[in-house]
Amino acid sequence: MTKSKKLVPLLMMHAGCLLLAVGVYFFKIPNGFATGGVTGIGTLLASLTPITAGVWIWILNIALLVLGFLFLGRGTGIKTVYCSMLFSAMTFALERVCPLTAPLSDQPLLELVYAMLLTSIGSAMIFHSGASSGGTDIVALILKKFTSLDVGKSLLAVDFLVAASAFFVFGMETGLFSLLGLFAKAFLVDSVIESINACKYFVVITSKREEISEFIMESLHHGVTVSTVVGEYTKEEKTMIHTVCKRIEAIRLRAKIREIDPDAFVIITTSSEILGRGFRSV
Repeated sequence: MTKSKKLVPLLMMHAGCLLLAVGVYFFKIPNGFATGGVTGIGTLLASLTPITAGVWIWILNIALLVLGFLFLGRGTGIKTVYCSMLFSAMTFALERVCPLTAPLSDQPLLELVYAMLLTSIGSAMIFHSGASSGGTDIVALILKKFTSLDVGKSLLAVDFLVAASAFFVFGMETGLFSLLGLFAKAFLVDSVIESINACKYFVVITSKREEISEFIMESLHHGVTVSTVVGEYTKEEKTMIHTVCKRIEAIRLRAKIREIDPDAFVIITTSSEILGRGFRSV
């Protein structure tokens, strides 16, 4: 694996942890949004004890990390330990650097939107890098590994009771906001992960097989599969080229096909996951 390919997941993990910490500290904790996870449990416990939410998050993450080593393997466990401790440390540091005594605004719905967007994008980036932020994310990954549940539905299953507890600790309004945030995050995480993984599948029917195939293999470094086809209406024999590429590469490929063969018939579809050489490992 090249240095750039190793660097991208590392940067994604750090950026994901930062977004997660900002969303939790500035928007979830001040409003009492217990939308699940150790952040939700920490928010609940902080309102009942003199210990801050940041400290509770750190304690709970350490306690649950053991499950990651037992069920997710050493590789994922090490990444999860790092992300879990980094996220906890960032949240703890924000408590010291930017102490908050009240929400940033008097618009709880607006703050819920920011809380869910930041934490969902952050969680998805961490999941995409092959780790988790710890806590009930670990439970979600375990459920994903041993069942057919995807990450979003797994999180929904393990976090529902935490969100429901907000009704008893913070009252009806905050409880309703917490449940709304929980459902929103479950779908947002899956959507962001699919967006990150999105690739383009090309089917090109052309009379310029050599030029297009050469561009795909030499410039984009992807394989091609070709077959001879006959148009039933024109009875003309042409070549059908199949290939897949990253979303950013699709723009170049589409422009090149138009340049090489303006009469080519092109079908482009989006796939949320491609397994194999040059993409994700099987």
